[in-house]
Amino acid sequence: MEQVNEETKVEEVKEEGKVEETKVAENTKERPIEKKETKTERKEDVAGIAYIYSSYNNTLVHITDLAGNTISRVSGGMVTKQSRLKANPTNAIFVAKRAAERAKEIGINSLYVRMRGKTKSPGTGPGAHAAIKTLGKEGFRIISILESTKLPRGGPKKKGGKRGRRV
Repeated sequence: MEQVNEETKVEEVKEEGKVEETKVAENTKERPIEKKETKTERKEDVAGIAYIYSSYNNTLVHITDLAGNTISRVSGGMVTKQSRLKANPTNAIFVAKRAAERAKEIGINSLYVRMRGKTKSPGTGPGAHAAIKTLGKEGFRIISILESTKLPRGGPKKKGGKRGRRV
């Protein structure tokens, strides 16, 4: 067998007129090198902020854009008629779904989540985690979750003067 280098092989192919220019890879049996061009289309990432207020009496989901303009705002009372079920995690799922529908229409596909509870009760209510899980299942990419419950630090001066109330 004769050894054929790359330059002579390319010249022979050009003379035949079949293919204009194909290179033969070294150490392979006459297979042309092909480069595959792949175009990766990435959807534009439109972010919003989801404020979830969850107390032991109600659950509210408020979705805004990054400027703070309201897109959708849904509460537990809009989903159920029984007032005792407004803070239920099951109803929080339906609240988050209804708020997510409107945000999807506008084109939001990722969210910053801010959850908040009552000031006097410890932590958030029972519907907060259910609402966050539902937003994730609805197709939103959750960028961050922040608990922003307000906590009293010190507060106003107590009644009674410097040394307390004297009886």
